[in-house]
Amino acid sequence: MPKPAPKKILPEEVLAVALQVVQEDRFPVLATVDGIHARVRPVSPVHIDGFTTYVANLRSYAKTKQIEINPCVELCYLDAQHNQVRIEARAEVVTDRALLEFFWKKNRLLEHYLGSIDNPELIVYRMVPTKVSFMQEWALTYMQVDLEA
Repeated sequence: MPKPAPKKILPEEVLAVALQVVQEDRFPVLATVDGIHARVRPVSPVHIDGFTTYVANLRSYAKTKQIEINPCVELCYLDAQHNQVRIEARAEVVTDRALLEFFWKKNRLLEHYLGSIDNPELIVYRMVPTKVSFMQEWALTYMQVDLEA
């Protein structure tokens, strides 16, 4: 059986293709560090702005403590063609009330689970990208995405 040949993607197309992968995946996987162990779990972003991902969480969850100790995280997005985008990021707690209200209104499930935007369990992280990599299925090599573009 011949090896599949990936479609040629030009360097100037990588940014747009990577952004499309991010937009298509509703449940990326978030990796955190727990002592000497990696922990991964699917998350449901409350908002995406380019490669910056916002994730709501509960303060009582284990990942909250993991991020508090080590805010370096990685998100992995995958589309239906198995193309992937990996985003190394630094997690920051969102404290801006207007931004929190925007997420609250946009994501009605938050109200369903938390009842009020003032619920002390609510915490929202902004995952600020430091490095973004794209890999097309079968290419087996990552292309770096220019964050300055």
